[in-house]
Amino acid sequence: MNKENIMKKGLILSALLLSVSIGYSQKTKNAYELASPNGQNKIKFELVKNAPKYAVSHGKNEIISSSDMGFLLKGNEDLSSNFEIKGTKTSTFDETWEQVWGEKKNIRNHYNQLSVQLQQKSGNKRKLEIQFRAFDDGIAFRYVYPKQNVKDSIFIMDEKTTFNLKEDGKAWWIPANRENRDEYLFKDAPVSTLDTVLTPLTIESKSGLALSFHEANLVNFASMTLVNTKGTELKSDLVPWADGVKVRVKDSFTSSWRTIQIGENPGELITSYLVLNLNEPNKLKNTNTYFKPYKYLGIWWGMHIGKYTFWESDKQGATTKHAEEYIDFTAKEGFHHLLIEGWNKGWTPGWYENRMHMFSFTKTADNFDLEKVVEYGKKNNIELIGYHETGSNLINYLKEVDEGFALYKRLGIHTVKIGHVGSKLNMKQMHFGQFGVNYFRYILEKAAQYDLAVLYHESIKDTGERRTYPNMVSREAARGQEYNAWSEGNPPNHLSIIPFTRLLSGPMDFTPGIFDVEVKQGYPGKRIQGTVGQQLALYVTIYSPIQMLADLPENYEGKPALQFLKDVPTDWEDTKILEGKIGEYITTARKDRNSADWYLGTLTNENPREVEISLSFLDSNANYEAQIYVDAEKTDQKHNPEAVAISKKAVKASDVLKLQLGGAGGAAVRFKKL
Repeated sequence: MNKENIMKKGLILSALLLSVSIGYSQKTKNAYELASPNGQNKIKFELVKNAPKYAVSHGKNEIISSSDMGFLLKGNEDLSSNFEIKGTKTSTFDETWEQVWGEKKNIRNHYNQLSVQLQQKSGNKRKLEIQFRAFDDGIAFRYVYPKQNVKDSIFIMDEKTTFNLKEDGKAWWIPANRENRDEYLFKDAPVSTLDTVLTPLTIESKSGLALSFHEANLVNFASMTLVNTKGTELKSDLVPWADGVKVRVKDSFTSSWRTIQIGENPGELITSYLVLNLNEPNKLKNTNTYFKPYKYLGIWWGMHIGKYTFWESDKQGATTKHAEEYIDFTAKEGFHHLLIEGWNKGWTPGWYENRMHMFSFTKTADNFDLEKVVEYGKKNNIELIGYHETGSNLINYLKEVDEGFALYKRLGIHTVKIGHVGSKLNMKQMHFGQFGVNYFRYILEKAAQYDLAVLYHESIKDTGERRTYPNMVSREAARGQEYNAWSEGNPPNHLSIIPFTRLLSGPMDFTPGIFDVEVKQGYPGKRIQGTVGQQLALYVTIYSPIQMLADLPENYEGKPALQFLKDVPTDWEDTKILEGKIGEYITTARKDRNSADWYLGTLTNENPREVEISLSFLDSNANYEAQIYVDAEKTDQKHNPEAVAISKKAVKASDVLKLQLGGAGGAAVRFKKL
């Protein structure tokens, strides 16, 4: 065989290997298939009667049958049909990147991509590119509308994307476009019965797969909600502006990625980093200089249970005296951060009723000396966390935000909690619409200019922007602990649902750590619907780089279980979901990024449960001391819920650890490497 033939054969072989490696094939003139690197997840794209369609499968299971794509523009102009394919491009990508902080230190980003360039045959001949990515843990696609000859503003009136599920399944959902934003209890129902729901939407399919529908890298676009249109078909329903327009852009737009995470079981959804991988790399090079993960206390729970008031009164929470007392306790117990809410002017008994409420972000409340408190904190190695409650009056806030952030920078404050209580933002815009999307991103970028990490409450959902802006450290965006203080409370199963639903989008400031589970002050009869053992477990089952010790200082005094809250980290090298069933129980193990220790949290719904935990995640060549905090015998949410049994035990990777959880109970374990 001559040299030329050898070279030709080599080129052909290389081309075949490339085709296999990127999992790409062309079925017909207008049909293409893209597979994930391991070949399990496949996306099929085709033009059917000049309209773009896609389908998704996992192994032998079809997940999404042929589904619609595209948009409806102003003037009833259809951007979902009359297309021809002008070109395609395939590529593969594989890297491992390091999170600045996170639930896993090193994340692999490995996918195959297919980009399809479309152009309409007549009319304005608009161009549209659809980008598909196939990962081993799911698929994603987005729309890119490039600048083109049509010189007009783009008004998107509707998105036509559908997710035509092949089979029904159980969906865990909360409603969209309601007064309390995303602060609702999750319910489960067949997909075929849903109305309009928020994402992440988690579905357990009849075939046994676990699915999560969400979006990633949401920038200058409207949030996607999902509405059931017929049978098991879900349709993208963009959150509108007040006038009904969904998205306003000039010249071009790029939608967020529409994501479907796919797992063989629900736990695999939690350890999927697909949403993070679809965001841009870190744009902030100096975050480590002003933010490192931590735990904090706060003048906060006292206001929610009625011991203190947010406003100036004889029960005012934010006073210089109270602040110094809290600083003393925080320092004594070895913590270094303190949140003080209500420190500024503007608080009134009915502040949350007035949607044009005027807060000041520089003037301090009576009986509170910010400069003095900051200085007292510095002497005790305690840094304050700033607090801005906007009351959703963004006109007022945007006028003052630079001055407020500059004050914090001058005082050496490096984290700000920003609240947005209200059903709508100014000008009747919804938190999740394009207006809200742009506002939350604007404030995040501005905070970075002042070396501030951000903790959002009453915010838009997370779509993975913490990868790009690691000063976006956590947010509420769900029904948290405070509801236990003054409402009917969160039922025990809530804590076994949110790791598989809300927390798939990103870190949550749930504010755990209540040791006095029965409210005895302003709202007697209200209570935490669980045990202290369950509260301890939350520091592992709920991820956030900042975790609050939410209770009053006096409720921690003399409690041996406080030691676990001192020990447990908030920055992790690795995360493993050992077992779990949505709404019933979850067991999570995480390895500390800064030591050789592992930590475990396990909790159950209202049913008591014995869990048997294989310790195979531990280093097989080492011995550990298991420091165990678990519900005491005969403890559940109604019987002695504050009792915690504490013990130590020598263990190794080949062992199985058995723990008995009471109803609505839990356990937390530190595995200290010896």
